[in-house]
Amino acid sequence: MKFVSFSTASIPKPHLGLVQGDEVLDIDLAAHALTIIGPDQMQDLIEKYETWKLLLQSIFDKTAGRRFSEVKTFASIGAVHAMDKIELVAPILRPRKNIMCLGLNYIDHAKESAAAQGRPVSLPEHAVIFTKAPTTANGPYGDIVIDPAVSEQVDWEAELAVIIDKTGKNIREEEALDYVFGYTVLNDVSARDLQFQHQQFFKGKSIDGYCPMGPWIVTADEVADPQQLPIRLRVNGVVKQDANTSMMIFSVRQIIAVLSKGMTLEAGDIIATGTPSGVGFAHNPPEFLKAGDVVETEIDGVGLMRNGVVQV
Repeated sequence: MKFVSFSTASIPKPHLGLVQGDEVLDIDLAAHALTIIGPDQMQDLIEKYETWKLLLQSIFDKTAGRRFSEVKTFASIGAVHAMDKIELVAPILRPRKNIMCLGLNYIDHAKESAAAQGRPVSLPEHAVIFTKAPTTANGPYGDIVIDPAVSEQVDWEAELAVIIDKTGKNIREEEALDYVFGYTVLNDVSARDLQFQHQQFFKGKSIDGYCPMGPWIVTADEVADPQQLPIRLRVNGVVKQDANTSMMIFSVRQIIAVLSKGMTLEAGDIIATGTPSGVGFAHNPPEFLKAGDVVETEIDGVGLMRNGVVQV
């Protein structure tokens, strides 16, 4: 299944939706139509997913293979929306915790980063972990805002993001995927000048809106193997990154095991698994985003985001 957070002109508060082709069903309204209380926010769905499965099954039973718009029970109360008539926002609009991220987790990216910074290549023996502030969350079609007074070196990073579905600590690697609710596309937008000035990742990674996510969360059962996903990023139609998650140094299983060692993971936690080679600062000469650019971030089987770049 694919779940979205969306708003409309008449309902500005983000709602939880279920995707079917080019239609989105407002889950809360659909639940009311079935005289059931349902979740209206993504966090609630994730935290109580086992409980809400009965509601989702009721929706599928009512649909019986038809399009949502063909089900009078849903269509008559305004619970069905055309995808192009709504605004998709970040699936988890305001994460409860910092977004956990992996640095240098693709071999070729580790190599290009070393070359760009004039240092010897050294692949990480242990996962490089940093975080982004919750206020970085941005939608799959939201603008990436550049403020030259803040940064003049805004860069892109296509990443697979993992959404945790339940509380876990000291999770064994072989059981790690049992803790995954689903996956989404993420662009770890980075202010390189701030990142390198501070010699720490947090500030340069935490500018407001610098974490587009979406367009939806694909549930884990629809992704057969998170280590076999083509991932790419284009700027103005030009391919900048083109790789596969099989090229990660630390797999999704390993990342979850490492992060949960002595530290509790919770439902709704977001983990960005690192970016492949092709980032802007490693180009010769370096390339950075500018006003008018359009960034497309895509992972096969997960989704496609398209974010414009504007300058204040």
